[in-house]
Amino acid sequence: MTTDPRPLAGKVALVAGGTRGGGRGIAVELGAAGATVYVTGRSSTAAGRSDLDRPETIEETAARVTAAGGLGIPARTDHSRPGEVRALVDRIAAEQDGRLDILVNSVWGGDPLTDWDNPLWEQDLETGLRLMRRAVETHVITSRFALPLMVACGSGLVVEVTDGNTARYRGSFFYDLAKSAVIRLAVAQAAELRPHGVAAVAITPGFLRSEALLEHFGVTEANWRDGAARDPHFAHSETPAYLGRAVAALAADPHVMAKTGRALATWGLYEEYGFTDADGTQPDFAAHWAENLEEQFGPLGVPL
Repeated sequence: MTTDPRPLAGKVALVAGGTRGGGRGIAVELGAAGATVYVTGRSSTAAGRSDLDRPETIEETAARVTAAGGLGIPARTDHSRPGEVRALVDRIAAEQDGRLDILVNSVWGGDPLTDWDNPLWEQDLETGLRLMRRAVETHVITSRFALPLMVACGSGLVVEVTDGNTARYRGSFFYDLAKSAVIRLAVAQAAELRPHGVAAVAITPGFLRSEALLEHFGVTEANWRDGAARDPHFAHSETPAYLGRAVAALAADPHVMAKTGRALATWGLYEEYGFTDADGTQPDFAAHWAENLEEQFGPLGVPL
């Protein structure tokens, strides 16, 4: 029995927040599975960088989608602006005959807004609320306008990208609130979409080896293992492709409705679907935590 190398051929995806990190990894792997992928974000070759001031662009991601075997379409969009999101969805509907099969809400942009040092009552309120607007409201706005296309199709998958699939506190008030809220968005959408045949899940990577994290450790993807000299846990990190392959596997699963409403993780899905990371390994951060960190920090968390 052969496995279809392009199980998502003919499918249309929107990856909101696909400029870099997990969103980029998801977009590229959906493309590798044959999908047409609209890649959105605020950093564009034509329009310049967002206030995050990073070099990655939606055009770069879209080019990688196409190189992987799909069709990447960059569409600069600020997902905090309902008018821009409405226009984006109208464009997708016009260009794809009303079809949208996969929606990935991966907008984040909260790293420079996260205060890891102070409790809520000592944090800057406006900064914390801005984090929530970027990390949660953008997802709500995007789903509000995109879901009608999926409901009309009577099938599809919504993916909410988060950090952690447990009830464990994540170390900073607004960060924790945002990442927990995103899981709840998946639960709520799943309840409302179930009668229409559309699944909704939340998903978390393990220790994600993003572009920013590589820079933090002073390494590249070519020599990333050198970063373990600074933090031995970095040796158990995973690339954005691993997360992308998890999402692609879910999108290709004809029985994905059985998972709707759940908070999932790469470390559980690789066992079920058999995908590997870019280097052929199968990182399992939960297993690493249980063996090396649980005694010091307690269990990774209570599953949601």
